[in-house]
Amino acid sequence: MSRSQGSVQLELPPEAEPARDFIEALVRDFEKQIRELEEKIEKLTPRNSSLPPSTEHPHAKPKRKPKSGQKRKQGGQKGHTKHTRDLIPPEQCDDVIDCTPDFCRRCGGELQLTESEPLRHQVWDLPPIKPIVTEYRRHRGHCPGCGITTCGELPEGVPTGQCGARLAAFTGLLMGHFRQSKRRTALFLEDLLNTPCSAGWAVKIQNLVADALAVPYEQLRSELCKQSQLFVDESPTKQKNEKAWLWVAVASMFAVFGVFMNRKRESLQKLIGDYSGVILNCDRAKMYFDGKRLQWCWAHLKRDIQKLIDSRDNQVKRLGHDLMRQQKLLFQHWRRYQAGKIKWNTFQKNVRPIRDKFDSLLLRGLFSGNDRLIGFCDELYSRREWLWTFTQIEGIEPTNNTAERALRPAVIYRKLSFGTQSAKGSRYLERILTVSETCRIQGRSVYQYLIATMEASFAGRTAPSLLPTSLNAETTA
Repeated sequence: MSRSQGSVQLELPPEAEPARDFIEALVRDFEKQIRELEEKIEKLTPRNSSLPPSTEHPHAKPKRKPKSGQKRKQGGQKGHTKHTRDLIPPEQCDDVIDCTPDFCRRCGGELQLTESEPLRHQVWDLPPIKPIVTEYRRHRGHCPGCGITTCGELPEGVPTGQCGARLAAFTGLLMGHFRQSKRRTALFLEDLLNTPCSAGWAVKIQNLVADALAVPYEQLRSELCKQSQLFVDESPTKQKNEKAWLWVAVASMFAVFGVFMNRKRESLQKLIGDYSGVILNCDRAKMYFDGKRLQWCWAHLKRDIQKLIDSRDNQVKRLGHDLMRQQKLLFQHWRRYQAGKIKWNTFQKNVRPIRDKFDSLLLRGLFSGNDRLIGFCDELYSRREWLWTFTQIEGIEPTNNTAERALRPAVIYRKLSFGTQSAKGSRYLERILTVSETCRIQGRSVYQYLIATMEASFAGRTAPSLLPTSLNAETTA
């Protein structure tokens, strides 16, 4: 048997001639499987696939190309602007200590203090940490008339449990925002804050925080379907021993997370609602293919094109280089537009020939006869409108990096905790992640917001809203 490019030639004995067609089909099938296995063992990296950067060994990362000119030393460069911690006003200091010299440092003689301003030196430190414990004594009163005993009520805002608003907010922050386990949270409270705590009590506090965040979470989620653009992404996780998916939808001024038991479109609809009027920035996963307007992520596409370039097949490699050339040219114009160097109409004009060339390259791959290219190019060409939405509507981003950045802390949380252990744990996770990312976007303090939320919860009031000011005013009206 001899094997040539794209064909199989068999030399069979006469008695095997009747089985020639069957044997040739079998060999072709084996060759196809070999090609598929060869493609699978091609080196996948975070630059040509969706593998996270953490999967790559530090020593395996490619060396950066040296920049032209003299190599700079590490650290601050000579002549750079000096950055120092600003001194706070003396009246804000807890203590001010005057240090006066006793004698001349040269001859030992007596000194006369000058009227010049003293050199100010401030030292920051932590006070001894001691919890504030308040005891409420509920006295009983006996009624001689009816014989009933009445007990004094707790003041408004005092929790029925032993955890106050600040402690609940801080504990919730440790477990969600700072990704600490229940046991490490309990250890932190005991060791640093001198507050007795167990892993079980940490779970109870977690549930208190989750319940307090229910209303502001639902307010944000109900606003998702009203946005003009959303960045959406998902990542696998676990709920107890079952597979689950953590979803995120990021708007301009807030983000909402959700934990669902599948990756289907129904989970997307549960998170966002009716998103028929929303442009979704997303990857090319199948659950988004429902006829709605999308903007496919060019960062994902760039990695896929790089995978073509890294292929062993020269035909695949050549098309990859051609596509990458157009991708780089496209984003050169995009960066010039973002920098304000060209206007929107000029950007659209510059993109038209790039789009035509890119689409023609996809057609070339579609009719190449190469199985590796046909599927890839067919998916892109048949839905090519979703690649160019950002060139037709001003304000649309070409990548889904916003959602990926929002999802990154949650992915780290999953790697440290291996998911949640119950549905209540999932509700806490999605709500605390929503608060954390939304406060980051809005420039708010997560801790101060959680304190206000827990104080409102213990007092029986509505939790403060996380909606942007304009939306919150409309909702209140």
